[in-house]
Amino acid sequence: MEAPREKEHLLSLKVMRLTKSSFITTNPVLFEARDLAGGPSGSMVRDISPHLGLPAGLEHFGVGELLMLPQNFGSIYLGETFSSYVSVHNDSSHVVKEIQLKTDLQTSSQRLTLSGSGTTPHSELSPAQCIDEVIHHEVKELGTHILVCAVSYTTPSGENMYFRKFFKFQVLKPLDVKTKFYNAESDEVYLEAQIQNITQSPMVMERVLLEPTAEYTVKELNVIEPDNKSSETTFGSFSYLNPLDTRQYLYCLKAKPLPGSDKPAVIKGVSNIGKLDIVWKTSMGERGRLQTSQLQRMAPGYGDVKLNVTGVPDSITIEKPFQIQCRITSCCERTMDLKLVLNNTENGLMWLGVSGRQLGKLGPGGSMDIELTLLATIPGLQSVSGLRLTDTYLKRTYEHDDVAQIFVYSEQLVGA
Repeated sequence: MEAPREKEHLLSLKVMRLTKSSFITTNPVLFEARDLAGGPSGSMVRDISPHLGLPAGLEHFGVGELLMLPQNFGSIYLGETFSSYVSVHNDSSHVVKEIQLKTDLQTSSQRLTLSGSGTTPHSELSPAQCIDEVIHHEVKELGTHILVCAVSYTTPSGENMYFRKFFKFQVLKPLDVKTKFYNAESDEVYLEAQIQNITQSPMVMERVLLEPTAEYTVKELNVIEPDNKSSETTFGSFSYLNPLDTRQYLYCLKAKPLPGSDKPAVIKGVSNIGKLDIVWKTSMGERGRLQTSQLQRMAPGYGDVKLNVTGVPDSITIEKPFQIQCRITSCCERTMDLKLVLNNTENGLMWLGVSGRQLGKLGPGGSMDIELTLLATIPGLQSVSGLRLTDTYLKRTYEHDDVAQIFVYSEQLVGA
């Protein structure tokens, strides 16, 4: 016994992806003098070259002046806008009523309604007429996507009919983004972002911005003169990336000061520093945009106390006292009572002043500035070491060595 055949529908559904055209590419052929095209007839080929879509004066250039309609579905990349033309056509000789067209997009995590939800059905559709819709959706997920088009209608006999069609496509990754963090002694954080074009066509990088969180301020280091409106970027006049090309962007972040203070806050542990906002255009002007997830940075571990040298001379004369300025910052949640001990080491620098003096109490997140005096005894590049901070409450000592480098020179050498 044969299974009953499915009823033929009075309506048909067609779906077409809307993409930009592309320039026709040709394989240029160079003629030799003994060939027919290289002889007297060669001028004929050159004369009709504009009619073949070849650029005038560039007969052997690979890209022509004519546009070619898309020949296949093409590739869809994350961050681009997926556009599609959906058409419902009445193939019958009858008038169809109550036509409802609904389009959904199914991803691996959700189902999105693109059109037809809550809209009033079309009252009727005459023979050879059609209902057309253009849908747009910014692609925000990778992987398999399924476009589900559902059509319902009522036949002239009053029967309710329904059918669906599925169109599957893959969303690919357009860029490979890698980030690196560099911590500076001045509480600044440098972010290096490496962006690689992993598509099959060139793209123009229109904007690459770092949007910081509320705890940080950011300075872009990708322009030669940031205060000049006409200044060029560090990449020169080329703003496009060829396939598999990589470009490096650099940003400087600094923690915002605490309320009521001009001193930057101490960021501990893992912290969110912001997001990268990337905008590009392809060869025919199609725009794509990506925004990364929150970039996380592991703050360097300073222990309970951090010591920064805020002022130090570049070079000094041997056997002449000089001063350095230091800032001591508390990185713990308790109050400390600090004592400063200065230990002389065999590095050509000697401490001048009282060792073991009390610096006083330092609260959580607080800081204090001190000035210290040294004397150089050996010429050359010397390192400042031997600072010891002791918390008298817990009897805990924090050692600070190689906190700064100073070049020591002799007056005799200068005079020579």
